[in-house]
Parts: sequence; C-alpha cells; structure tokens
Amino acid sequence: LFLLTGYIQACRGLMISAVCLGFFGAVFGLVGMKCTKVGGSDQTKAKIACLAGLMFILSGLCSMTSCSLYANRITSEFFDPSFVAQKYELGAALFIGWAGASLCIIGGIIFCFSIAENSNSARRGYAYNGATSVMSSRTKVHNSVPDKTPPKHFDKNAYV
Repeated sequence: LFLLTGYIQACRGLMISAVCLGFFGAVFGLVGMKCTKVGGSDQTKAKIACLAGLMFILSGLCSMTSCSLYANRITSEFFDPSFVAQKYELGAALFIGWAGASLCIIGGIIFCFSIAENSNSARRGYAYNGATSVMSSRTKVHNSVPDKTPPKHFDKNAYV
C-alpha cells in the first residue's frame, strides 16, 4: 500500500481530495438552490451556491492536477530512450479524468455566477398588454345608426 512511488501517492491524494470536495460541493449546491426550503433567505442561498461553486472549482483543479501529473510521468517515461522498464501510454481513464475535471470547473463557474443573479439591482419589468385577437386588433367603425343585420350563428363544425 505505501510502497508506491511518490507521484502515485500524490495523484491518489489529489483524487481523494477531489472526490471529497466534489461531494461537499454537491451538498452545498443542493442547499443553495432556490427551489429548496433549506438554507434561509435568497441572499444566504446565493452565498451557499457560490461556496458550492468554489468547491467544484477546487475539485476540478485537484482532479486536473492529478491527471496531468500522471500523464506527464507517462509521457516522460515513454519518450525516454534510457528507460527500459515497461512503458505505458495515455489511456481512456486520463481523458475521462480531464473531461470530468473540465466539467467540474465549468459547473463551479456557473454556480459562482449564480450569486450575481440574486443581487438587489433594479430589474426591468415588462408590461403585459394582454392577448390580442383578430377582432380586437381591427379598428371598429362606430356608426350613429345601429346595424340591422342579424348576428350570424355558426355551428361548431363551421370552423374546421
């Protein structure tokens, strides 16, 4: 267990810290969402969501560092002509690790920007004018003489 080389121990420690930070980031992210009743006011929830974003960013950086450290060691051993032990190549696990770290960092940035949405700045409101139909949008001609034509009654199949 402890007979591994130093860079593998460092990669292991960074990955464990990335998983722990990601777990606590997910918990804080759930508490900081607007749709939950836990966490207090909107301003408190925004700060909790920003904390979750920071934890996700740190988790992604730990994971990215771990994958990059391991990949650097693999490529330096692969291209070293004096290295005679078994040589490894970059595998799918490293690429999945880089992709996951990138997604963690992007998600953390989105969480951090969610605090700006909840600021107390004045929001511009939009006025609702009501729905307009064909009859209400036409200009009606008002005559002084009432129209004597009887109203037309249509059956329910007349519009099909």
